[in-house]
Amino acid sequence: MPAAEVETSLGHTPGERWAFDGAVASCFDDMLRRSIPQYDVMREVCFNVAARYVKPGTAIVDLGCSRGDAIARLVDRFGAQNRFVGVDVSYPMLEAARARFDGYIRCGVVDVKSLDLRREYPEATASVTLSVLTLQFTPMEYRQQIVRQVYRHTAPGGAFLLVEKVLGATAELDALMVDEYYRLKEANGYTADEIQRKRMSLEGVLVPVTAHWNEELLRSAGFTQVDCFWRWHNFAGWVAVRE
Repeated sequence: MPAAEVETSLGHTPGERWAFDGAVASCFDDMLRRSIPQYDVMREVCFNVAARYVKPGTAIVDLGCSRGDAIARLVDRFGAQNRFVGVDVSYPMLEAARARFDGYIRCGVVDVKSLDLRREYPEATASVTLSVLTLQFTPMEYRQQIVRQVYRHTAPGGAFLLVEKVLGATAELDALMVDEYYRLKEANGYTADEIQRKRMSLEGVLVPVTAHWNEELLRSAGFTQVDCFWRWHNFAGWVAVRE
């Protein structure tokens, strides 16, 4: 299920504090491809891992669904046997997702709703839950609570896929990975000024933690099988299985 045509993110000037507003929503897909290393590889492996854990009659939940990229292929493949719930707090992103899944929404297969995970959680028993570059935008004090809710709403044998930007294990290694990341963004067309402006607007909004911290978050919530399925310097993805 392809997304609608989007604008280029080159030349996009964020506000003083980052927001997922209409300007970001209109160029979001391009922004992700230029900003996330191995973006298409990451999406492919997320789909393949998620597909292994889908169970008929359960929900597939996308936390921070944005325009719907994480679940689009899953809807195409499993729409006849599963229901899908996508949640976000950005109105422009929700509007884009609703337009994308309009037919599925009208027949009750997909539900796209505005929901603040700090205060509530979708009522669904899920075989697969996805959080792709979402938890990092949530205040630290809410993250354990949210992941515990994921665990409680995961069916036995189900999985949680978490993809995050991460800090290096030490200050030296983090600096190395950040330098390589900025080099990649420049190679993908962004100017040094654009990179700096986005970095400053994201300060205090996107708050990464170490890979180890994320793994402990998953285990503390109750997941006993946890492993990293994808990593490129300061970006990583984990699968956590409920037994």
